[in-house]
This record gives sequence, structure tokens and C-alpha cells, in this order.
Amino acid sequence: MMTSLNKSDTTNRSGEKGEAPPRRVRYLQKGGYWYYTTREGVDIGPFDSREDAEVGVGEFIEFIHASEPKVSDVLKQYRAA
Repeated sequence: MMTSLNKSDTTNRSGEKGEAPPRRVRYLQKGGYWYYTTREGVDIGPFDSREDAEVGVGEFIEFIHASEPKVSDVLKQYRAA
């Protein structure tokens, strides 16, 4: 069984002005484990709980911000089928 929980995030990020663009945070549960889906369409996990997946999202965002732009290009090669 797969459960997908989508939540819109309409809060501004640091440095953003004006109305925040629509954003989706995607969490899904497969086989009793939790995953999150990146902007590039890659499912990252497994995590034992949704809370652990939420921590993972934050760590992933920090990693991407600190990485070279080509890292995002590599992730696109692993899009979920």
C-alpha cells in the first residue's frame, strides 16, 4: 500500500518578498516506510517515520544549497518511474 500526503506550503522563505509561490511537500508511505519526493522527481528514503522523512527533507535542502549546480542535473537521471 502506498499513501501520499501532499501539503501546500505558502509561507515565504528567508529573503523572499511578496506572495509566496505555491510549493508542495510530498511524503509517501510504501511498505511501512516513509519517503519524500524531490523537485527532480526522486523518491528518497526509506525512513521509519514521517517525522524522520521531514528531517531528511531539511538535510537534503541544505545539501543541495551547498552543492554545485550539476548535482541537481545528476538527480534528474534518477527520476521515479
